[in-house]
Amino acid sequence: MKKTNAVITAIGGYVPEYVLNNEELSRMVDTTDEWIMTRVGIKERHIQKGEGLGTSDMAVEAIKDIFKKTGTKPEEIDMLVCATVTPDHPFPATANIIADKLDIRDAHGFDLNGACSGFLYALDTAKQFIETGAKKKVIVVGADKMSSIVDYTDRTTCVLFGDGAAAVLLEPSEEEYGIKDSILRSDGFGRKYLNMKAGGSAYPASADTVANKEHVIFQDGKHVFKHAVSNMADVSVEIMKRNNMTADDLAWLVPHQANLRIIDATAQRMELNPEKVMINIERYGNTTAATIPLCLWEWEKQLKKGDNIILAAFGAGFTWGSIYLKWAYDGK
Repeated sequence: MKKTNAVITAIGGYVPEYVLNNEELSRMVDTTDEWIMTRVGIKERHIQKGEGLGTSDMAVEAIKDIFKKTGTKPEEIDMLVCATVTPDHPFPATANIIADKLDIRDAHGFDLNGACSGFLYALDTAKQFIETGAKKKVIVVGADKMSSIVDYTDRTTCVLFGDGAAAVLLEPSEEEYGIKDSILRSDGFGRKYLNMKAGGSAYPASADTVANKEHVIFQDGKHVFKHAVSNMADVSVEIMKRNNMTADDLAWLVPHQANLRIIDATAQRMELNPEKVMINIERYGNTTAATIPLCLWEWEKQLKKGDNIILAAFGAGFTWGSIYLKWAYDGK
């Protein structure tokens, strides 16, 4: 009996229309285009505007893209996993809200918070349901409205983040494609270096937490950068060795888009030609759980059936990991 593999059969994406570029940011906070480009490599980021619009609205558009491309109907989806750190509400799950807006009924749905590694965590989780035969069509969406938790007076963080969503459709296949291996890790000591202090059960919302700006992103950039460079590179090299791959065997590295220097360091450790690295941080910034699937969405037409691809990420928690997949269809 052949093994059932979980394969990506389609991908969709969405970014809001409004673009916040470095020139505009420099009028809001003490920064410059040169400062931002030198340190992180971001030129602009898309920001979701409009009263009452949340993460679910971007996710809905990304999934509609999949439905349009494939002819898949909402009633065919039997599971929806949403990776996000910016849910529409603390509850219900944003996955449930997305499903309702798309008329997906009675499907297994939940949110997953792995921060910037969230899409990898969600993809690996969904894979288990496909491989066991429990589910047949699973949507995994990475979506974040980071502008909703950014302090636009803090120049160390406000330059980094943007909004966006991208989703993949996972289906079973007996062909030798799909998700082949994964390495996912976490270490809670990193929580003190990258977090949003208030809004949870430890520090519920109050007049003091709002006044003290504790409902926005806090980041100790030096510590995060140091651990991101080493850990993201380590797991990327490890998964290559574990699957007997060299740089020549690899078609693409799809790294989390947090900092151009982290991406470059990871590619160098893998001895990878820069032309094999997907990079769109300059135009989107860090969209957290959406960065990796947004890359796949943008590069879809260049992907070929059988391509060896490594996805790699590092995020708050700390969380980090890599996934090796063999692409299942020609993007053209």
